[in-house]
Amino acid sequence: MRRLAARAVPFALLVLLVLAPAASAHNDGRGFYGATDDKVVTDAGFILIAFFPIFILLVSLLQGRLERRKDARKAAAKAQAKNAHLRGGW
Repeated sequence: MRRLAARAVPFALLVLLVLAPAASAHNDGRGFYGATDDKVVTDAGFILIAFFPIFILLVSLLQGRLERRKDARKAAAKAQAKNAHLRGGW
């Protein structure tokens, strides 16, 4: 089984390398979007400039909310442990 894998992996990589140029040759190498001019590149750059700060803001807000939940959970566990003698039980 090991010898089969040792032969199959390089063969699969070779097949992928040979067939890769033909994969995008159906549209003259323009990619899936079409012709790319300066306006398309500029708009893509502006989208990236807007995306990353918004993404960082959203992830930071999410992290802050999760931290508050964690702190509340810790405080509740600490209060529960502190008042364990008042709960009764066996």
